[in-house]
Amino acid sequence: MSLVTALVYRRRHRLLGRLVQEALALYGMEVPAACEIGPGLTVFHRGFGTVLHPYTTLGADVTLYNGVTIGRADPWVPQELSAMRRVVVGDGAVLCAGAKVVCKEGVLTVGAGTVLGANAVLTRSTGPGEIWAGVPARKVGMREGNRIPLTVPAQART
Repeated sequence: MSLVTALVYRRRHRLLGRLVQEALALYGMEVPAACEIGPGLTVFHRGFGTVLHPYTTLGADVTLYNGVTIGRADPWVPQELSAMRRVVVGDGAVLCAGAKVVCKEGVLTVGAGTVLGANAVLTRSTGPGEIWAGVPARKVGMREGNRIPLTVPAQART
């Protein structure tokens, strides 16, 4: 377990919580104590620039790269008036560098095993094992087990 991941799990510590939050800030991470995080979190590149909304739930074995943002699509509205309820990231999901997950209303769910590509902006829920990319993000493929299928152009197959 990396130092950053260990700090993320200790951010709710009764006595050291505030100190841990400040240490995470030095790494450029904002992970509020209200975030629910399952076991097996992996944070690559020290999570530099990663920001999670307090109403975020990360499942087991989630992978976060640097620059990931999970938040509201209506930041100008006071939190208590926002239609956003929660963002739930399913078990085994991978959020690549710079990926943004923004929820406008209700609960946005990133399905178990879903991969969100680098710099993608996800504004709606996904199913399990899907691959999403682009701005706005759209489904571009499916995962098979733990591997991402390799797509070979037609001209290369001949």
